[in-house]
Amino acid sequence: MLANVPGLKLSALQSICQVIDQAIDLQSALDGVLKILSEQLSMQRATVTLFDPETGQLSINASYGLTIEEKRRGVYRLDEGVTGRIFQTGEPYYVPDIDKEPLFLDKTGSRRVKRGMISFIGVPIILHGDPIGVLNVDRLFEDEISYEEDVDFLKVVATLIGQFLSLNEKIMAREAALKRENTSLKYQISKNSKGPYIVGQSSAMVEVQRQMEKVSPTRATVLLLGESGVGKTLIARIIHELSERKGNPFIKVNCASIPCNLLESELFGHEKGAFTGATGTRPGRFEEADTGTIFLDEIGELPMGLQAKLLRVLQDKELERLGSNRTRTIDVRILAATNRDLGHLVERGRFRLDLYYRLNVFPIRVPALRERKEDITGLLNHFLHKMASDYGRSIHLTSTALDALIRYDWPGNVREMQNLIERLVIMSEEDRISLEFLKSYLAPGQSATVQEAIPMSEDAPRHTSLKEFERNEVMAALERSGWVQYKAAEALGLSARQMGYRVKKYGLESMIAEGRAKLRRIKEGQT
Repeated sequence: MLANVPGLKLSALQSICQVIDQAIDLQSALDGVLKILSEQLSMQRATVTLFDPETGQLSINASYGLTIEEKRRGVYRLDEGVTGRIFQTGEPYYVPDIDKEPLFLDKTGSRRVKRGMISFIGVPIILHGDPIGVLNVDRLFEDEISYEEDVDFLKVVATLIGQFLSLNEKIMAREAALKRENTSLKYQISKNSKGPYIVGQSSAMVEVQRQMEKVSPTRATVLLLGESGVGKTLIARIIHELSERKGNPFIKVNCASIPCNLLESELFGHEKGAFTGATGTRPGRFEEADTGTIFLDEIGELPMGLQAKLLRVLQDKELERLGSNRTRTIDVRILAATNRDLGHLVERGRFRLDLYYRLNVFPIRVPALRERKEDITGLLNHFLHKMASDYGRSIHLTSTALDALIRYDWPGNVREMQNLIERLVIMSEEDRISLEFLKSYLAPGQSATVQEAIPMSEDAPRHTSLKEFERNEVMAALERSGWVQYKAAEALGLSARQMGYRVKKYGLESMIAEGRAKLRRIKEGQT
């Protein structure tokens, strides 16, 4: 009966305005409003049900008088029940007796135990002329109280809720913009302070940087796609450094480099006696990464048996160590990388579809170096300066050598470039790197393409036979491999028998012996 007293409604309205004015977030504001409706106006089991654009359904966002489970069950299609009707029509709906209303579904199950007749009122929450949700309450008082007054009052409350939702949306958008701006500034500071950053101004890498800055402040799982050596590990590190988890652990795990029988223990840990050799308790890499970030490189190599466990960590943030029944909860952001086509692996039954969807929340494709040749000069200068700092020695490339590297396809991408420059700094007798000196350090099969594309330099021979070219390639591979034939064969894509044939064909046995002897003398001199 008290709900019909205008003075109480005015007082309740003032309290609602105060709650909204002082609320620090959306959830606390809605909870406060519904609490006032229930405690001051006897409007019980009040709920705010909002449209979820991701699911296309209506779900209870806030409630008062419902359990967590009852609230979870409050999900409606747009054409379902009283709530769906109110949302679609944009009009209030009054149910004098919920037992006699076919549209009243009681999906929450909160009214199974009733005391007397229950009436129900629902009003739409309107914003900019369109429904965005529904405000529902139960009326537990007698019918002589005019429900029209309650409807008018709830329409006012729904309007206030709609305005607060709009304001909250604008605040969140502003916060997101500030986070992006802050992330961009942090990235610039990292570049200026010699922290991790991307070298490259090509449109492809600018887009990668834009995606990084957008996703870094979030908790989203990121899947880095691209060939080996393009810099996926560096990008994962930058995402971590730009996130709120900076300063917390950044743990790297290469799923392809750890034997399958050890990988589960490595990731999830084990208890003493869990397997032969487990002489003590050891936390896994996920536990080490708690509150931070774990980077799972070569995720496509993860065995099927471990994929289910990884899926559980992604979904529930829970794991058990090997040999333990205790469930541990962790707070870890997961970044993953692969140079394989996970979709193709799914089709072949070698990768779980549900895990693929969980990992593929925010994919970033990192382009190969041959796709962004405009970045090659900048990267070369970057690594030349880095090696000058590391080795105390500066070298420079002749114009023909630079042109050759720009035309080169870089099968090993940025990692190959860094290794090449370091090798040149170590091996070169001179500070000037010529095209002829450079050719022997390029990947097998690439030197001929480079040579055809570049005019002959002054110090390069005018004619090179195919036989001489092949001999030079074999010698260069042997030198890079420490004069070990099977390693050189692997580098050239040859079998051991094919390599042995070429060594004999070109009479390289004595050169191999001399090279090995020289290496021994160097080692003896170091010891």
